[in-house]
Amino acid sequence: MAGSIEEHLFLPEVVAGSLFLGGIILVLIERKKHSICFETVSEMPFKGALFIGLFQCLAMVPGTSRSAATIIGALVLGASRKLAAEFSFYLAIPTILAASVYSLLKEGAHLSGNDLLVLSVGFFISFVVSLGVIRFLMDYIRKHSFIVFGYYRIVLAALVLLWLIWGKP
Repeated sequence: MAGSIEEHLFLPEVVAGSLFLGGIILVLIERKKHSICFETVSEMPFKGALFIGLFQCLAMVPGTSRSAATIIGALVLGASRKLAAEFSFYLAIPTILAASVYSLLKEGAHLSGNDLLVLSVGFFISFVVSLGVIRFLMDYIRKHSFIVFGYYRIVLAALVLLWLIWGKP
């Protein structure tokens, strides 16, 4: 069964379709006036948080951004842009932590002391850079909509399709 899933989902056509669909949805959501029901995590109902978390599952489809899926879910529920982005970042923490722990448990026995040192330095640098990027993106989101990210996804989908048509060996 797993081979069947990989055969049908892990294809450039699926990635292009997911990129395009996600971009269209972001553009449509941003163009539509929606009422903001909550602006802070403390105002968000439990059901809303659960719903946004379920939207994160869409990222299992290649080409679907985990961040875009959770942001779209939050916006549909009536979260402010700022809260949608913050919540998406909050959801990334346990997701990335679980994936990292899984990888370490799976491959940890094969790592030398030097490998662990390099991994630790990489983790620290990634963490520091991530904080800077998150700060930049939060400042950007306070002043701008997500529409540019929607157009980015549409253009990237077109490039993947062009690669499929003309560039694929």
